[in-house]
Amino acid sequence: MRVTIDQEKCVASGQCVTSAADVFDQRDEDGVVVLLNEHPPAELAADVRQAAVVCPALAIQIED
Repeated sequence: MRVTIDQEKCVASGQCVTSAADVFDQRDEDGVVVLLNEHPPAELAADVRQAAVVCPALAIQIED
């Protein structure tokens, strides 16, 4: 799995962090998503997929 984010699309809702805090974080100054792990382990795959689904801006892309 490879995760990419589009910080330009991000609306800083924080849903990704709630779903997968080991993979996503937010910048302190504006809340925009920060990718912590581009290749998360398999045990986090379901959480990462959930983060992509709940992202209101569709700023998370996943490649298998």
